[in-house]
Amino acid sequence: MGSDTGLENSKRFLATWLIGGLVAGLSVVGLCATWPELSPLSIVGKKKKRPIRVYMDGCFDMMHYGHCNALRQARALGDQLIVGVVSDAEITLNKGPPVTPLHERMLMVSAVKWVDEVIPDAPYAITEEFMRKLFDEYNIDYIIHGDDPCILPDGTDAYALAKKAGRYKQIKRTEGVSSTDIVGRMLLCVRERTSGDSPSHASLQRQFSHGHGQKKYEDGVGSGSGTRVSHFLPTSRRIVQFSNEKAAGPDARIVYIDGAFDLFHAGHVEILRLARGLGDFLLVGIHTDQTVSTNRGAHRPIMNLHERSLSVLACRYVDEVIIGAPWEVSKDMITTFNISLVVHGTVAEDDDFEKDNRNPYEVPKSLDIFKVLESPLDITTSTIIKRIVSNHEAYQKRNERKGESERRYYEGKSYVSGD
Repeated sequence: MGSDTGLENSKRFLATWLIGGLVAGLSVVGLCATWPELSPLSIVGKKKKRPIRVYMDGCFDMMHYGHCNALRQARALGDQLIVGVVSDAEITLNKGPPVTPLHERMLMVSAVKWVDEVIPDAPYAITEEFMRKLFDEYNIDYIIHGDDPCILPDGTDAYALAKKAGRYKQIKRTEGVSSTDIVGRMLLCVRERTSGDSPSHASLQRQFSHGHGQKKYEDGVGSGSGTRVSHFLPTSRRIVQFSNEKAAGPDARIVYIDGAFDLFHAGHVEILRLARGLGDFLLVGIHTDQTVSTNRGAHRPIMNLHERSLSVLACRYVDEVIIGAPWEVSKDMITTFNISLVVHGTVAEDDDFEKDNRNPYEVPKSLDIFKVLESPLDITTSTIIKRIVSNHEAYQKRNERKGESERRYYEGKSYVSGD
């Protein structure tokens, strides 16, 4: 009898426990349905590993597609890319005077679509103190640099400490361009002018816009510098790497702006930022080398069409580019690309287009879809060239020093995997 009573009590307890568990389970399900963020799976998901943060520094003087490609590669090695921009004083001490001041270089680096954060006034060399700051304050996991050596004036490796700490990763240098090379192209223009030459458009294009493998300028302003004018080899893969995957939606407000965008600079970045703010999608037309030469003279452009296109594509404000855009914006072009607004900045080397019998914006003006934007910065490609020309002796000396290190790099160059 007692045994039966105990068995009955055990059954009742088990039933109560099962029913209670079922009710509790249903309550949890109901709670999660109402507040999904309280789900155990959601809570577990929130404990995911923190993002890998990588650091890359540089002068980023006269920023070009080679810099942008380095930043793209660095970003691929982590989840977040933090970039240190070297101060004007440090550049002058280690390399010679920068062409573009820090605030312009900061604008340029911040506008690159693969960059997440920017640190101003970074040191030229990674010191023990600064490396600790990167690891402790900025939570940096790895320090990145290209495969070309970065040697300090005293002959030591600027990244020796990062390598010793086991926190260093290497990327492949982008061939075909360097700031030294671009300065050399402009100094070449000065040599042509001072020597009294009047070269044809084709010869200048061969020399620096389209590149010439071993061309060095001699005599005149460039005497003895031995600057190597590089040969950029564009590939379809590189263009794809720089391109955005998204296309404009059928109802998107598409803004169009065109130009040479030669020696891509902070003035370009700021007008593109304003243009992008006027719509949902920014389409940029890049004029051909021939068009630029026709309108700006035989010594232009300094950078060829593909070089200029990559620089623009790397800008976070740009959604798509037309590589080799026509000078005139036609009705057919507006229809083809579904353009809602055509804009032009107040600071531009083609700012007298309205006086031209061949006004490139006649059609968009007639359709009342043309707008002139107040340019935030008074900088043009000519501004950059004038900086070089006005201080050409200092830049010639700088190029002589850098030219020697680049010569050694090319002589000892070997294949490095990566892109």
